[in-house]
Amino acid sequence: MKKIVLLAFIIVSLFATEKVFVVERENSALAVIQDHKLINEIKNMHNFNHAVVKFIENDGYVITRDGYLIKFDPIKEKKIKEVKASESAIGFTLTKDYVAVANYANKNVQIFDRDLNLLQTIDTNSKNVGIKVYKNYLVFACMDSDELWVMENVGKNTPKFKLKKVIKNAGEVPFDAMINKNLYVVGFFNSPFVGVLNLDTFEYKQVPLKLEHKNIVLKVPHFGFWSIMKDKFFIPAVGDNKVFVFDKDFNYIKAIEVEGNPVFTSLSPKRKYLAVTFSGKKFPIVQIIDTNTLKIIKRFDFGGMVLHVRWSNEEPLLYISNNQKSEVLGIDTNTWKEVFKISVPKPSGIFIFRK
Repeated sequence: MKKIVLLAFIIVSLFATEKVFVVERENSALAVIQDHKLINEIKNMHNFNHAVVKFIENDGYVITRDGYLIKFDPIKEKKIKEVKASESAIGFTLTKDYVAVANYANKNVQIFDRDLNLLQTIDTNSKNVGIKVYKNYLVFACMDSDELWVMENVGKNTPKFKLKKVIKNAGEVPFDAMINKNLYVVGFFNSPFVGVLNLDTFEYKQVPLKLEHKNIVLKVPHFGFWSIMKDKFFIPAVGDNKVFVFDKDFNYIKAIEVEGNPVFTSLSPKRKYLAVTFSGKKFPIVQIIDTNTLKIIKRFDFGGMVLHVRWSNEEPLLYISNNQKSEVLGIDTNTWKEVFKISVPKPSGIFIFRK
C-alpha cells in the first residue's frame, strides 16, 4: 500500500505545473521552487521583513516592508518594474484594472494601474490594513482612527474612487481582515470581538469572542481567504490559545483549544484540514485540525521557527517555511511524512503561482 501511495505521489509530481515563490526574509530575494527543487532567486527586492506576494493572470506583484511595490514576471522569474509607494506598507490587493496599496507610514491608500503608474492617492490620516475588493468597492480598515472605509469606483475607463461609507468606532486598533462574498470581517488588537460589515446593506455588527485570558502577542494573527469555508469561518484569537469557529452567518460554533497563540490558520484545497502555526515559544509547532470533527489530528515540532505554511494545489503536499533552520520542507498529507527538504536562506512567506 505504501508503494502505491508513493508511486501516485511521484506521478503527480512529474506533471506538477505550480511554481512556489518563497520570501527570503533577510536576503532581499524571492526564492523560486519547482518540482521540489530550488531553481532560481529573484534578487534586489528591498526590505523583505514582511513582504507579501500576489498573482493575477501571468503577473506577479510584491509589497515590501519599506514601501516598494514591485511587478515581476513569474514565468521568466525576473523583476519588471518597481515604485516607491510609501516609507512603510504591508497590504495590497489586485484586480484586472488596478493595484491598491494600503500604506502605513504615509497614511494613505494608493491606486496604481497594472503597470505601476500612480492613478490616485486617498488620504486617510491613519495606518491602513485589511484592504479588500467587493464588486466596485474597495474596503480597508484604519488602525489609528478605528474606522472602516468603503470606497466606490466611479471611474469609467480609469479607476477613480470616492468615499461611500465610513464605519466609526468599529473596534480598537484593527489589524487585518478577510472577505467572504459580501461580508468583510475585521479583527482588532484591543477589542474582544470581530467586526462584520455587510457590503450590500452596510449593516455592521460586532461578534463577541470568548477570550479567557490575554497573552503577550509577539506576532500578529493573519486573516485571509484561507480561513474561510462554505459553512465555516476560522479566526485565530489575539493573545489566547484558541481558534474560533463560526458558521457562515457568524453564529458561534466552537473555540478549538490549540497549543499556543495562533498566527496562521491555513485551509487545505479541499477544505478537509486546517494547519495552524504559532508565535513565541510555540514557533516550531504546527497543528493540523480536521475541519469536520474540529479536533486536532496531528502535531509537528519542526524545531527552529515556522513562519508560514501553504498547501499545494496539485499534490498531497504541505509546504513548511522554517526561518531559523533556513529550509523549506514538503510534508506528504496522505502519510504526514516529510518528502523533501530544501535549503532556502531565512524563508518566510510561501506563495504559489500557476499558469
